[in-house]
Amino acid sequence: MAIDKKNSSRSWQRMLSGRRLNLLNPSPLDIEIEDIAKGISRVARWNGQTLGDHPLSVAQHSVIVADIFSINKKNILKKWLLAALLHDAAEYIISDMITPLKTIIGSKYLLIESMIQSAIHLRFRLPSELPKSIYKSIKRCDRQTAFLEAVQIAGFSEKEARNTFSSPRIIPKYRIVPLSAKKAEHLFLNKFHEFYR
Repeated sequence: MAIDKKNSSRSWQRMLSGRRLNLLNPSPLDIEIEDIAKGISRVARWNGQTLGDHPLSVAQHSVIVADIFSINKKNILKKWLLAALLHDAAEYIISDMITPLKTIIGSKYLLIESMIQSAIHLRFRLPSELPKSIYKSIKRCDRQTAFLEAVQIAGFSEKEARNTFSSPRIIPKYRIVPLSAKKAEHLFLNKFHEFYR
């Protein structure tokens, strides 16, 4: 589905870095990792409907996905660990939308998300579109993480989570304790610098 770029009003967002990212024509040159880290450390997973003193941020979720990916795929190249860490990075500008709402809104949202994600990949020397095997492996880790989140902090029983989500065959052992936005931001940036050299 195409987006009518001519009839759109202002389509850019100003970042704290001073960059202006155009949602309809995102340039890799307008993307800074500090903007991503700040943004996704303040975006709550599960619309904030989680246990604990802090919401689980997209930044912390991203670190967990990268950790699980490194557990599942021993000796994987750092660039693919970086891809796992950045798998939801577009949400720094479009926020995290729960799956039911994403399904209702449909293709325009997914197209914008895809364009921004591609620009992020290019900015950090990843292919704009990941190889299918890497993409599938990251999605598997994302599903594993979502299942752990559902059971540990989003109030689902294990049975309810298995009936609601596509239940992963293997559920890794990983304890999730939601961090403050500041700690999640630092954790994400530290992980980024570990993978991106």
